[in-house]
Amino acid sequence: MVLAVQNLRVQYGARVLFNDLSFTIEDGERIALAGHNGAGKSTLMKCIAGLNEPDSGSIIHSKHCQVGYLPQEGIHVRGRKLVDEAMSAFADLMDIQQRIDALTQDMAGLDPRSAAYSEVLNEIGELELVLHAHDTARLRPRTESILRGLGFKDRDFDRDCGEFSGGWQMRIALAKLLLREPEVLLLDEPTNHLDIQSQRWMEQYLRTYRGAIVIISHDVALLDSLVSRTIAFYHGRAEEYAGNFSYFLKESELRKEILLRQKKAQDREIAKTKEFIDRFRYKATKASLVQSRIKQLEKVELIEVEEDDAVMDFHFPTPPAGGHSVVKLEKVSKNYGPISILDNFDFEIVKGDRIAIVGVNGAGKSTFSRLVSGGEEPTAGRVTMGHHTRIAFFSQTHADDLNPDKTVLECVEAAATRESAPMVRNLLGCFLFRGDDVHKSVGVLSGGERSRVALVCMLLHPANFLILDEPTNHLDIQSQQVLQKALAEYPGSYCIVSHNRSFLDPIVTKVLEFVPGEKPRLYIGNVSDYLEKVERDQALGAAARSAAAGGTEQGGGGDRKARRRMEAEIRQKKTRLLRPLQEKLEGLEAEISRLETEKTDITTRLEQPETAADTDAVMELTMRFQQADRQLEACFSQWAELSEEIEETEARIEAETV
Repeated sequence: MVLAVQNLRVQYGARVLFNDLSFTIEDGERIALAGHNGAGKSTLMKCIAGLNEPDSGSIIHSKHCQVGYLPQEGIHVRGRKLVDEAMSAFADLMDIQQRIDALTQDMAGLDPRSAAYSEVLNEIGELELVLHAHDTARLRPRTESILRGLGFKDRDFDRDCGEFSGGWQMRIALAKLLLREPEVLLLDEPTNHLDIQSQRWMEQYLRTYRGAIVIISHDVALLDSLVSRTIAFYHGRAEEYAGNFSYFLKESELRKEILLRQKKAQDREIAKTKEFIDRFRYKATKASLVQSRIKQLEKVELIEVEEDDAVMDFHFPTPPAGGHSVVKLEKVSKNYGPISILDNFDFEIVKGDRIAIVGVNGAGKSTFSRLVSGGEEPTAGRVTMGHHTRIAFFSQTHADDLNPDKTVLECVEAAATRESAPMVRNLLGCFLFRGDDVHKSVGVLSGGERSRVALVCMLLHPANFLILDEPTNHLDIQSQQVLQKALAEYPGSYCIVSHNRSFLDPIVTKVLEFVPGEKPRLYIGNVSDYLEKVERDQALGAAARSAAAGGTEQGGGGDRKARRRMEAEIRQKKTRLLRPLQEKLEGLEAEISRLETEKTDITTRLEQPETAADTDAVMELTMRFQQADRQLEACFSQWAELSEEIEETEARIEAETV
């Protein structure tokens, strides 16, 4: 155990975020904190990091346990070079080096035969051992490697930190945190400011991180690949789930269903008992039986089922009919002063296109969005809107255009058409504005809340071409699912600028990649397909360069032969090493399917009135359900480990072949 949360209570006014919360964090664990926005996840992190004081309870650290915390936002550094700021993570080691330098100077003035000289020499020796243990010669290369992984270029290393925007400032803070390597790493939405390539790098880095990780994220793909335990906050209580995040999502729904059925069965029994008491209350011959039933009723521990947050479906307003061509770019160039974003670029979006726009920050994604929306003119070339193209555009900056004096409801109602007006309350609920929240003035909302209002206003606008710039940044998982489902059913075309792989993968069919200084490239498939293609091309390119450097056949023919040979080696190795693992994985998947079917069957039987009336049957079925549940948890854990082993084996094969 590296850290323990004991009997924690945090309350704001009359609202209790959590009460009597206790859990431990073991060395090397990966834990996700789940729950809707405002459930207390970030507050708990701040308590663990020592930034917030709980109302009661304590946080206990093991000896030498360091806790590192990355907040969602609010970090800004200036007046220091990037590489120096990153290396400030090693401030304690730098202090040791300074102490060694000072002692070395002192020693020069001492008699080598004196006791003072020996004491100074011994202290220098001990400090040198500490530095040697941390391999200080590797600090600078390690710092540069992590900065590159997070998307910084070598030319950025000597830039002043103040030159970087808010998103890059968060990357600087993340780099320092990773370099410090605390025993407990607390990450609050760490991927919000990362492009897809940096997310991929960070995901792989965190998999091999030596310490424990506690993470809040709305990126299901990241959580599934990383965590093995989830703590979910729900209306003031916390529940633990052993498994990855998708397991938690399924299991939490199943637990609620079972609890609801048990409550219904209990309510029926209580109603019968009350009916008996009322019927025979005044009959002397039944007095003892009535008293027995009254006492029995008083001892019943009532099952409480808290009302779930309603998750409502949303459907886009019926879009107007449009032509085949949605928007066409012909020889388009776009410059901002001496900076060229696009150069002589041809591209056409056609009816039915579902495009993800990806790339590093500053590569031109938002510029492209403004060009195809008609909100910005190209420096050269032509942007032509298709016949009857009707555009709805969401950008983070649109939140600034909202009237601060209007309420949330007034803003959204003003944006709605006659057709979409009935959807207003429904849609506000989908995007986390419930009850009295809709009567808040826009001027008092946070930046994230204003962005959600702007998104709702845009979604109510009938259009056949949607342009969404980072639509999921301030949405919880339930709201993301509402938007994702609506987009899957939407009959029009859309472009989405996003780095959220789990959100994009089921709903996009093309990926447009922006790379600084190069023409955008189009890939067919979803984001996972795109990442696999990029990584495969990088591996093949490295193989070709290696073959050329080693004096193999020159020219196009030689390169093709080297590529084919390498591909054949990869296939053979994969077949030999991966087949046993894949067969084992298939067996686990079959067992998981069987156990899930068994749980469903038990749940169906528990729902039947004749079963609910039979206490022994309910107990037996509940025990069988719990046993199947434990087996399923174990299978999911094995499945996650085996999947990771397969991924690592595939990566190792390609790396060895290269």
